[in-house]
Amino acid sequence: MLRWIRQQLGFVPPHQSDTRTIYVANRFPQHGHYIPQRFADNRIISSKYTVWNFVPKNLFEQFRRIANFYFLIIFLVQLMIDTPTSPVTSGLPLFFVITVTAIKQGYEDWLRHKADNEVNGAPVFVVRSGSLVQTRSKNIRVGDIVRVAKDETFPADLVLLSSDRADGTCHITTASLDGETNLKTHFSVPETSVCQSVSQLEALQAVVECQQPEADLYRFVGRITVTQHEEEIVRPLGPENLLLRGARLKNTKEIFGVAVYTGMESKMALNYKCKSQKRSAVEKSMNTFLIIYLAILLFEAILSTILKYAWQAEDKWDEPFYNQKTEQEKNSSRILKFISDFLAFLVLYNFIIPISLYVTVEMQKFLGSFFIGWDLDLYHEESDQKAQVNTSDLNEELGQ
Repeated sequence: MLRWIRQQLGFVPPHQSDTRTIYVANRFPQHGHYIPQRFADNRIISSKYTVWNFVPKNLFEQFRRIANFYFLIIFLVQLMIDTPTSPVTSGLPLFFVITVTAIKQGYEDWLRHKADNEVNGAPVFVVRSGSLVQTRSKNIRVGDIVRVAKDETFPADLVLLSSDRADGTCHITTASLDGETNLKTHFSVPETSVCQSVSQLEALQAVVECQQPEADLYRFVGRITVTQHEEEIVRPLGPENLLLRGARLKNTKEIFGVAVYTGMESKMALNYKCKSQKRSAVEKSMNTFLIIYLAILLFEAILSTILKYAWQAEDKWDEPFYNQKTEQEKNSSRILKFISDFLAFLVLYNFIIPISLYVTVEMQKFLGSFFIGWDLDLYHEESDQKAQVNTSDLNEELGQ
C-alpha cells in the first residue's frame, strides 16, 4: 500500500514497480498524466571483460584460485625475509602461469565479444512510421512491433500479435532454451490476430501490462487492452502468448509481435550462468589435495621451527663457530625471530606443492581447446561449422 501511494505521488521510479506498461508501436498517450518507463536496450552481453577492466578483474579472478594465491604468498615471503631459496624460483613460474591464463581467457573473451557483436548486429524488421524498416537487433526497443520470418530466432521476448494463419497461431521450438525439440503452439488474442498487414498494425491501439522480468521460462502474467471503436477490450496473457528470445519459428511463414522484454531483461539472458570463472571437477579435486598438502606443509614448518629452538636450547648448539650472531641478531625480538624462522622453513618446504603441475595443466587446457576446434568428427558440413570452445576451463568434462 505504501509503495502504491509513493508511486502515485511520484516518489518511486516507474521501473521499480511490480508491473510494466507497454504501448504497442510506442503510441504513447497524448493527454493525461503519463510517466515514461525506462527499459533495457536489446544488446546482449555475454563477455566478462572490457579493455579497461581486463587486467585488474582478471588478476582478481586468478588470485581467487587457492594455488595462485598460495604461490603469491610464498613469493612475497621470499622478497621480505632472508630465505634459503631465490624469489625467482617462485616468481617466474607464477608469472608464467598468470600470463598464459590471462592470454587464454582474454582470447576466449574476445570470441565472446565477437559472438555478441554478431547477435546484436543481426538484421531484423520492425514496423515504424507505417512501413517495415530493417534495423539491427540491438536497436529494438520495448514496444516495437517486430516481424519474424520462418526458421528465424526471436530477437527479443515478444507478445504474439498476429501470424499469417487465419487463427493467429504459430509453431515454435525452444530447443536452445530448454532442450525440448517438439513444436509448441502459441496464440494471439482475437482482437490483434486480424492485423496481418503493416498498415493494420500501425493503426492498432493497444496497451500491454505485464509483470517485471523474471527468469522462469514457463511463467508469464499480463493483459492486453485493445481499443476498438472507442471501446476498450481486455484480454489476459499467459505463457502461451509469449515468444521467448532464442526460440525459433517453425511451420509458420511470418509473425508479428510486440517486444516486452529486451536485451539482458529477456528470460534467456536472466538464465545466464554467473560470469565468474568456471571450475572443473578435476580442478576442484586438485584444490582439495592442495589444502591437504598445505596443512602438511604448515605442520612441517611449525615442527621444524620448534625443533630448531629445542636444539639451540643449549648454548653450545646455539650457533656454530662459522655463523656467529651479530649484536643486532642477539638483541632482536624472539617472537619476530620465531616468525622469521617459520617463514624460512615454509619457503624451504614449499616444493611439496608443485607449481609445474599448474603450468602443465594451463598449457594443456589452452592447446586442447584448439584441438577441439580442429576435430573433424565435431565438424558439421551442412552449416560449415566447427566446434566452438567458449571456455577451455571445462575441457576434461567433455568425456564425462
